[in-house]
Amino acid sequence: MTSSLAPGVFTPVILVHMIAAIAATALGAVILVRRKGSLSHRRLGRLWALLMLVIIASSFFIKTSGHFSWIHLLSVGSLVTLGLAVHHARRGNLAAHRRCMTGLYVGALLVAGLFTLLPSRLLGWHLWHALG
Repeated sequence: MTSSLAPGVFTPVILVHMIAAIAATALGAVILVRRKGSLSHRRLGRLWALLMLVIIASSFFIKTSGHFSWIHLLSVGSLVTLGLAVHHARRGNLAAHRRCMTGLYVGALLVAGLFTLLPSRLLGWHLWHALG
């Protein structure tokens, strides 16, 4: 049973966004611990980048009261960083590629993911009410 204070519902866009984020978080962890530079690393990396594009694109359809918020700046920054990471990989600047990808994983997935668990956010509200 939900309260009238519930912050909204899981729309199809939110579900796509959330599923892609969970998949990218799991796949990213696998990529980070595996050997770099192999064919499987490149293939998994392309899949991860595609998941990130789904996350970023879907975020622009998730708005609070019909408006963009400061969190959408993270989406713009993530898109730029993802593009830079691909650029660096293609140019052979693997140190810059690694920094971009690690930053995306930590900032756009782990830190942003933790913020979704706040009680004032949709996922956090449902999680804490289910536990509590």
